[in-house]
Amino acid sequence: MRILEHMLPQESRWNFFTNHAHILIYLEAHPDQTLRRVALAIGITERAVQRIVAELEEGGYLKRAKVGRQNKYEINGDTPLRHSQESHRSVKELLDWVKPSAADTKDEYNALENWTVGEHGSEV
Repeated sequence: MRILEHMLPQESRWNFFTNHAHILIYLEAHPDQTLRRVALAIGITERAVQRIVAELEEGGYLKRAKVGRQNKYEINGDTPLRHSQESHRSVKELLDWVKPSAADTKDEYNALENWTVGEHGSEV
């Protein structure tokens, strides 16, 4: 059993927010970023981000507008949260709650500075 304990990462493998929420939070703060950059910031594949963005668009939570050769993303804050436990709240309420304060000077995505392309794809 001790061998397995050493193989597990120190950081927990689960989060309170889904990747859908992480993408909404990131795109609200960075509406002009490429999906590749979103994937790197969140730590999932670009293909997963593309699928989630399509689902968010389909659900009415997100709009994509073409600006030149790039996309700009706009969050529909009036849309209610999906789960019955939170459906009395809107996406805007969630995003306002998790938004960093003006006093927060932490560089939230410093892992991107160490990004490289490895044998099996993007690695941080």
